[in-house]
Amino acid sequence: MASRHLSRSIVLQSIYEWDFYEKKEKDLDLILKRNIEKFGPDLENLDFINKLVQGILKNLSKIDKLIGVSAPERPIEQISIIDRNILRIGLFELLYAKKEEVPPKVAINEAIELAKNFGGENSSKFINGVLGTVFKEMKNDE
Repeated sequence: MASRHLSRSIVLQSIYEWDFYEKKEKDLDLILKRNIEKFGPDLENLDFINKLVQGILKNLSKIDKLIGVSAPERPIEQISIIDRNILRIGLFELLYAKKEEVPPKVAINEAIELAKNFGGENSSKFINGVLGTVFKEMKNDE
């Protein structure tokens, strides 16, 4: 598994647990550390993981509002915890990551892969639909 994909998987597992246990920020650091030790002890570049987690936290309210706008038929609290957090990762990378580091199509494809690996039967279609909608809006705004 490529190190960035593994890193995203670790971030997903960590923010899923954090979200499940009511988002206590200090707990996220402990969860993340434990998951890195358990699932990615040989990862050399932890900066990517830290940038991703810190970026999601910093922009969480904006990202969650965008999820609500982009998936109005499914209020954010009704979206499964796994899908909600895959969207948070995908939207952060789509909107806030440097495009030369994570091109938009890579951000979308990685989120879809996370949905296939961790989500339910229809998760990948849902994730693709939401991220595709946001991406189209981004292109229209340019």
